[in-house]
Amino acid sequence: MTLQSGRDGESTPDGESRGAGRDPRPTRRGVLLGVGLVGLGGVLAGCSTAAVPYDANEAGVPPNGPAPGAMPSSGAMTSPAAPGSDAMSSSPAPRGGQASQSARKKAKPKPKGTVLGAASDIPVGGGAIYTAAKVVVTQPASGQYKAFSAVCTHVGCLVNKVTSGTIGCPCHGSEFKITNGAVVAGPAPSPLPARQIKIVDDQVILL
Repeated sequence: MTLQSGRDGESTPDGESRGAGRDPRPTRRGVLLGVGLVGLGGVLAGCSTAAVPYDANEAGVPPNGPAPGAMPSSGAMTSPAAPGSDAMSSSPAPRGGQASQSARKKAKPKPKGTVLGAASDIPVGGGAIYTAAKVVVTQPASGQYKAFSAVCTHVGCLVNKVTSGTIGCPCHGSEFKITNGAVVAGPAPSPLPARQIKIVDDQVILL
């Protein structure tokens, strides 16, 4: 029996190659190499590119504390709100309903009563007869208006004319004053009853 060399690639005493039956476990050199690489990666990860004072401690803080103008570590920056932004965002927009309500308040309310006609149609020293309302309106002086019932107090006929300062009835010739409705000529036994009117925006309104 011939002795075989124990080097790698040579035959062993039982005729098998040492390289073919190599132990699959990692060698000591490989283990040390892997540990060294892991340690190097940890050292590089712990390094910082930020400038550190020469007398700082392990955390990078100088003995007298951080510099007054140092930025916060979180890196968050806040910006002040624009002046007047809150007032602009909180103020409600004007609504159209409010504008329409204010316009209605400014509009003059319609007067109550029955509109007879235009005051400018009544001549000074004369009058106008409104047969539908059975009212006669006179203007004895400029801007002075009077109103009376247009029903004659004799037999109930309607007066039909205002001339020469009097109100005339066509049935029996009775006449009444335009100032107070008093009887000027009979057979009417009593004056014409007064009626209440109001002049609004050149309109004669019977109350």
